[in-house]
Amino acid sequence: MRVLLAAILALLLSVASSRAEGLIADDALAVMAPSAEQAAALLGLDGPVQVARVDQGVPGWTVSQDGRVVGEVGSTWEIAGSVGYSGRPLDVLVAVTPQARIAGALLVRHNEPVLTLGISDADISDYVAGFKGFDLAAPAPDTSALPPVISRATVSTGVIRDGILRTARTLAIGRGLIAAGGGVDRLTYAPATWDELLAMGALAEARVSMTEAAAALQGAKVPVQPGDGDFLHLWVGVIDPPTVGQNLLGQQDFTRAVGNLGAGGSALIVMGQGVQSHRGTEWKKTGTFNRVTVVQGDTRWQPVEDRYQMLKKLSLDGAPVMKEISLFALPPEIDPTKPLTVEIRATRPTATGEVAMDVAVPYTLPGAFRLAPPPEPEPLWKQAWEDKHPQIAIVGLMLTVLTLILFAQEWITRRPRLWRIGRLSFLASTFLVLGMGLNGQLSVVQVVAFVHSLLTGFRWETFLIEPVIFILWGFAALGMLFWGRGVYCGWLCPFGALQELTNAAAQRLGVKQIAVPQALHERLWVIKYTLFMAILALSFYSMHDALILAEAEPFKTAISLRFMRAWPFLLFVAALLTAGLFVERFYCRYLCPLGAGLAIPAKLKIFDWLKRRPQCGRECRMCETKCTVGAIDAIGRINANECVLCLRCQVIMNDGAQCPVLKRRARSAEGAAP
Repeated sequence: MRVLLAAILALLLSVASSRAEGLIADDALAVMAPSAEQAAALLGLDGPVQVARVDQGVPGWTVSQDGRVVGEVGSTWEIAGSVGYSGRPLDVLVAVTPQARIAGALLVRHNEPVLTLGISDADISDYVAGFKGFDLAAPAPDTSALPPVISRATVSTGVIRDGILRTARTLAIGRGLIAAGGGVDRLTYAPATWDELLAMGALAEARVSMTEAAAALQGAKVPVQPGDGDFLHLWVGVIDPPTVGQNLLGQQDFTRAVGNLGAGGSALIVMGQGVQSHRGTEWKKTGTFNRVTVVQGDTRWQPVEDRYQMLKKLSLDGAPVMKEISLFALPPEIDPTKPLTVEIRATRPTATGEVAMDVAVPYTLPGAFRLAPPPEPEPLWKQAWEDKHPQIAIVGLMLTVLTLILFAQEWITRRPRLWRIGRLSFLASTFLVLGMGLNGQLSVVQVVAFVHSLLTGFRWETFLIEPVIFILWGFAALGMLFWGRGVYCGWLCPFGALQELTNAAAQRLGVKQIAVPQALHERLWVIKYTLFMAILALSFYSMHDALILAEAEPFKTAISLRFMRAWPFLLFVAALLTAGLFVERFYCRYLCPLGAGLAIPAKLKIFDWLKRRPQCGRECRMCETKCTVGAIDAIGRINANECVLCLRCQVIMNDGAQCPVLKRRARSAEGAAP
């Protein structure tokens, strides 16, 4: 058996190595571009369209028709990195309209278990079609209107949902359809004085005195005379918020100023006093205001004549009298919601050239004039945990009870009747509540998915979508360190519980049990380990074929689908349960690939809670013959790879009416008493 486990570990290491060397072909990770027909269908358009690839910023495709942009298309694999439950790329093409609404979605690639078996393409088409019309720019997007995840495909369709929403939102932000940090509030108006506008940061101010200018412009042919007066006194700000623009310019001029900006356009006001002009006169010849530069990040923009509007005065009472007032329509590459700097250059000729001075005015749009960004939809896994508080509480209660049983096993196993009633009651709860009620059945498919996710990019949220399954896996992983694989297989597996309950009923009705010879028994173990290795290895070649082979598990038919399946699957389950009437836990012993998969990490078990006596296997072999799964060898050793932790051997060891060693001790004590 150790040789077999070593071979499995060697296979896993070779698989990981092969993965690093490209076992999963590079074309499996390539982005699938939409055809013109697919793009038109996604956007609900008739007639030909043109699809152009965009690699700058957020990657994707821009769709045009008759020379105008009609939508954007993005890939969930490329933008959101969507990885399905199988650990492989899950690629959905998402289309967004210029109005920041989802126009449609198309599933183009997947290797999902439940999408391959049991869920039709029509089901998925209907599911993704339900995202059409979702408003990404809404202040409070209504996710309750989205289609619910498909039962029996919770994780896979949950990943599709989150991938669609994240991709659509990122694409809309990247194409400027919605503002990442919130847009400018162009509706709210409140009266404000000049001093109040300055106090709230609506206008940024900078001043250069005559003395400062004289020092900076030394050497000019016509020197600047020092003094306390203003060489240049500037105020700058974005006037889009009505609280700023309407107060400064008055209703009529403000309406005229912003009316020419177009949708999403912004205007920057520059006001100045002093002897220096911020705009000069050269712009009348060149058409460019070479004295003014708007800087934002790596972008430097100089206003041009067709984006300029001159204003004569401010309408705000108490405002200073300005020498010059200029209004510049900002270009699309300047984002008014991000910090920017207005630079004004003053130059003077010298004997050898010219001397210059730059006056910089940093400006940031105050938070009071910003709209809150459209909230990102809450991840489905968080919503799932909030919606399933009762289920989580039930599972938590069962795990707490099981923990108490395992920690108090010596006290319990000294009371055979309590152990028997308690175990059968817990197994009944496992089958009825955990299995049939909460669908809490683990599977080898999840082991394969976990291995693939480790190799292709692990994502916690993929596994968090199913709270019950996640909690069970977490407890099973922790339990394997303390007690071994039996924590799950012997107590929490619904199908295992069903087998033991039906066998207990069969024994009660007098069904004779078949004792499998030890030599044959140990050789039959090879089946489940070989099956586990075959499923795992095959998954790296074809996930579809691996999932078909994983149908060797009856869990989907008996637990997940609650026996509502085609007759060949039902016949298979019936055959296994029938065999289990004569050989207790027949499937667990010889066929279960999940049990084989759990046995490998269970080798890391830290504690040995099951006790043995020196006489076990030498003077007495009762525990060996009574073991539920034949996990005790001829010399009394417990094979942790096969033990399901039923505690039956511990009950026998502590029961003076069963254990021959205790009986002999009792007889010796009685003989010595007289």
